[in-house]
Amino acid sequence: MRRPPASPILTPCIGVCILGADGYCEGCHRSGDEIARWAAMDEASRQELMWEVLLAREAARGG
Repeated sequence: MRRPPASPILTPCIGVCILGADGYCEGCHRSGDEIARWAAMDEASRQELMWEVLLAREAARGG
């Protein structure tokens, strides 16, 4: 049986990988811990982080 093609892993990374003084990435607004756990997270957890947590964090940081 053939497997369907793998879909790309959803990611908020925009290639600006610099942790700010507040401990969050200047590009994607994730913490170092969130970046480290990203590959092990399931799709639902990634979507929740991206569309709820990171959007709120970006707004709070003035982005």
